[in-house]
Amino acid sequence: MFLACAPVARADGDPASDYLLTQTTFVPPDLGISDADAARLATAVQGARAGGYTIRVALIGSRYDLGSVGSLYGQPKLYARFLGKELTLVYHGRLLVVMPQGYGVSRAGTLIPAEQATVDRLQPPGAPPANLLASAIEAVRRLAARGGVTVPVPPPAQSGGSSFPWIWIVVGLLVAAALAAGGSLTYRSRASR
Repeated sequence: MFLACAPVARADGDPASDYLLTQTTFVPPDLGISDADAARLATAVQGARAGGYTIRVALIGSRYDLGSVGSLYGQPKLYARFLGKELTLVYHGRLLVVMPQGYGVSRAGTLIPAEQATVDRLQPPGAPPANLLASAIEAVRRLAARGGVTVPVPPPAQSGGSSFPWIWIVVGLLVAAALAAGGSLTYRSRASR
């Protein structure tokens, strides 16, 4: 549902530029991050904005997430400049790009050296999508703190189906008990003959 209201990506460009025209975060659907976890990033961005620090964030997990500009994969600073320029039609504020290799921070297509230095001190996220998400949230928090804004850490997403495995365990135990009871009755009836 979180990504359902996002505009459809153009086939001739990079998907993040289409999403970020109307939204504050881009989390590629193929990244394997749940809507609830993606909402944690949106919550951090909204928290920063509420304190007066406006930023949009693009998570890029693979070359595929860049669409027609796949050659920029692995170069978050360069892509931050590129994407920032593309967004100037509607957005001239800060942009954070997070890739497994690191971060890029720009405003209207120009790198912001002081803020870039802040995220350059962070560990590069690495490949797992969960690392990408956690690193993006931490980068937003650090950048906002540099601007004097405190952004609380969004709590981990609660999986609504946490009781699901327990249901199957209980059902399995009941079936096993029924089979054992049935087997016991069959054995007793044969033994009494």
